[in-house]
Amino acid sequence: MATPTHAELAARLLRDAAQFFRSIGEQNQQLTEQMAENANVFEQVATLVESDPTGHLADEQAQQ
Repeated sequence: MATPTHAELAARLLRDAAQFFRSIGEQNQQLTEQMAENANVFEQVATLVESDPTGHLADEQAQQ
């Protein structure tokens, strides 16, 4: 098995963090919505890192 690239490792860590946020949200109803939103952002960034590891955010995305 090949050693993962930095981008692959980063994506894996981001997905693990997303799962952590979801777990926290499942355990605390008051945080469910916020944790789900955090998890979705981390998943989106993981997808970006996997699909275009050296890509740049569009100006409008960078300002959000």
